[in-house]
Amino acid sequence: MLTTFQRLARVATDEFSDIVTRVAWVGGTPSNPNKLRLLMRDESFMDVWLSDDGDYAYHWEQRRQSGKIYRWDNALIIRTSVHFPIICTMETTIRLSQVI
Repeated sequence: MLTTFQRLARVATDEFSDIVTRVAWVGGTPSNPNKLRLLMRDESFMDVWLSDDGDYAYHWEQRRQSGKIYRWDNALIIRTSVHFPIICTMETTIRLSQVI
């Protein structure tokens, strides 16, 4: 996963240098970090989490700036369709948390 995180870090610093000020590895070990952290110009940060089996999540922490946290992931949510109860659906989820 380190190679993928390194590629993403390079894209973030090369393509988005106007908003991304630096990158860091979070958790795990130096050779196998748990997350890539993108530190933004407004002092917010975004964590990128990836798994070997294709799961991913993004966490954009703006608690100090706006009191909000944005999260996006591809967690499996199985819902039964109201009109077709035998068919289950999967969807990507996005959550907005308001910190009180």
